[in-house]
Amino acid sequence: MNPLRGLLVKETFHILRDRRTLTVLLALPVLQVVLFGFAIRTDVSDVRLAIVDPAPDAATLALRDRFSAGGLFRTVVVLQRSTDLDSLFRTGTIQEAVVFQPGFASDLRSGEPARILIVTDGTEPNTGSLLQAYAQAVIDGYQRELGPASFDAGPRPVTIAPAVRMRFNPSRQSSNLFVPGLMAFVLTIISSLMTAISLAREKETGTMEALLVSPLRPWQIIVGKVAPYLVIGFISVIAVLVEALLIFHVPLRGSVLLLLLEGGLFILVSLSLGILVSAQTSSQRVAMMGALLGTLLPNVLLSGFIFPVESMPTPLRALSAIVPGRWFVVIARGIMLKGIGLGYLWRETLFLAAMATALIALSIRSFKERLE
Repeated sequence: MNPLRGLLVKETFHILRDRRTLTVLLALPVLQVVLFGFAIRTDVSDVRLAIVDPAPDAATLALRDRFSAGGLFRTVVVLQRSTDLDSLFRTGTIQEAVVFQPGFASDLRSGEPARILIVTDGTEPNTGSLLQAYAQAVIDGYQRELGPASFDAGPRPVTIAPAVRMRFNPSRQSSNLFVPGLMAFVLTIISSLMTAISLAREKETGTMEALLVSPLRPWQIIVGKVAPYLVIGFISVIAVLVEALLIFHVPLRGSVLLLLLEGGLFILVSLSLGILVSAQTSSQRVAMMGALLGTLLPNVLLSGFIFPVESMPTPLRALSAIVPGRWFVVIARGIMLKGIGLGYLWRETLFLAAMATALIALSIRSFKERLE
């Protein structure tokens, strides 16, 4: 038989015999197409809007109805003071606010420019720009409907003078969006992918048997194998922060210590996922593909690192709740860009802590069963 043909037959037979390899090879492209097809969305919908109307009148009520009638905006709160907006923006309760200035209707009647302020969350600059454009379109449409106002000196055009303001990222730098999310991407590669490959290599090369006959217990073997990646993960977090500050000039408005602690929590979750993947595989190749399929791909597409979670279909938004990167990206951006602390990020921290506890217990159990 031709050597090349023999090699092809041998490799094909090996893949067909290894059901896990075959399953991963078949599932990976299908899952990629589905995730990319539904997750890559640049449009926005169901915009969480706050209205600040200190003195409601016919004009402000009519314009508020225009925002609600289009189906794009969802008014979540109506306030009388703009000072109440700060906490709503920091918690992510609202994405945009429309602030009417006092005397809005009287200014329209007198022909003076009626002032209105559009405040947008600029954490995601592309989305923020779209939201400002949508709000401007609603205001322009309302202004055209009013037509010219009639005065003794003749008709005079009705003028609404909107001012815009971008919170947290006034310069609209895209690096402020991507660099904090890069920590989740880098830590996933180091913690999940490399841990899965490392443990699978021990089994593939036969050195795991040497560990089994040693007096070490399963949890001690796990600690010894993953502890170096935990240290490397902390070093990576520090390196990303230094690069973000010195090279990309991303602000760091919150606590560095809190960010490092949250990064350590995310590292524990990623390490546990890597151990779970390695416990179910017998070769480095399958471990690498399994880690790519189960950790890296969801953390890139479903975490909000690149594409806004709000733009995804409802099933993917629900699925993203079990993706650790989604919660860590919110934490990293909140600390770095918004300067918020644990008082605002307790829910995301609780999700990561629960994931870490459950996955560590499950990974130790799975690894122990695999050894036995």
